[in-house]
Amino acid sequence: MKFLIITHVLHKKKGGQWFGYAPYINEMNLWLKHVDEVEILGSVILGGITEIESDYLHENINFVKIPSIAFISLKRTLTSILSIPEILFKLFIACHKADHIHLRCPGNIGLLGSIVQVFFPSKIKTAKYAGNWDPNSKQPLSYKFQKWILSNTFLTKNMQVLVYGKWESQTKNIKPFFTATFKNVERDAYEERDYSGRLKLVFIGSLVKGKRPLLAIKLLEVLKKQSKQVHLDMYGDGILKDDLQKYIVENEIENNITLHGNKSKEIIKEALKKTHFLLLLSKSEGWPKAIAEAMFFGVIPIATSISCVPYMLDYGKRGILIEPDLSTAVATLNKKIEDYSLLKSMSNNALKWSQNYTLDLFETEIIQLLK
Repeated sequence: MKFLIITHVLHKKKGGQWFGYAPYINEMNLWLKHVDEVEILGSVILGGITEIESDYLHENINFVKIPSIAFISLKRTLTSILSIPEILFKLFIACHKADHIHLRCPGNIGLLGSIVQVFFPSKIKTAKYAGNWDPNSKQPLSYKFQKWILSNTFLTKNMQVLVYGKWESQTKNIKPFFTATFKNVERDAYEERDYSGRLKLVFIGSLVKGKRPLLAIKLLEVLKKQSKQVHLDMYGDGILKDDLQKYIVENEIENNITLHGNKSKEIIKEALKKTHFLLLLSKSEGWPKAIAEAMFFGVIPIATSISCVPYMLDYGKRGILIEPDLSTAVATLNKKIEDYSLLKSMSNNALKWSQNYTLDLFETEIIQLLK
């Protein structure tokens, strides 16, 4: 089988190997274990390999370079428009040669790929929509168009579209799916945590506005001012790092918050085993892996009610849903964190649910999709 990946993920080349964002690459490697040839249509950037990047594991990869496109400024918009004919040409050639077409959406390249795939109705196809599939959510027009064309069974033939969460009134080609990080052998038995002493919280994600890291810090700050024993460990990097560090210092909460930067899966895994709560206050998500990973070890998520997060948290039975407003969020937390029996139940429920979604099950599902 010749397997084609159409992706917006930026790639780097080192020693004959292609590297990219680790969670995406590690997931794709499960697909690649079961195909003969791989063609990747994506963009390339320069730079060293970071801790959050890994490489494709396959001996027969052909990488087709395409320009990166974006519409964030007039210059980039003009350059991107001029690049579209080249990208479309390469997309048509690659789809024609492929036995299985795999789209990664949403994104600009996924948008073009979703259009081109219409002209190959007999090809076996899958699309991984890694964003928010909620039909009622506010999203860019390009995202809405991708969702429309992928779910339109008149235009899109022979494709299974993998989405996060279960949504009403979907077409027959929309398949609720999940993602995973840990294997069956990494499952730990539930260990009851002590919520009466010092509470450890963790933030895992990019330090960008969309993830609301400052709100996480302010939440911790208010709890500290209420004389609660709390500490927040933040894992991730981003353009807000310096501003966040400055805020921490100016407000004298250095002893309660630690910015760790990007760390390996193993370091984060060990941290989660000692943590009480995960803070995820994002404006938008697909399937937030940080939540699923934390729940795998009995960590209770404190999260905003977006995308499939309420479904993941069983609408409050496996975690705490809050509003992205500081005073409201604090009021909600104060009602919950004093109920130790409730917290222990949430932790146990979270662990049991998340440990169903392992890499072993994920790979089994992928094999069925490839068939």
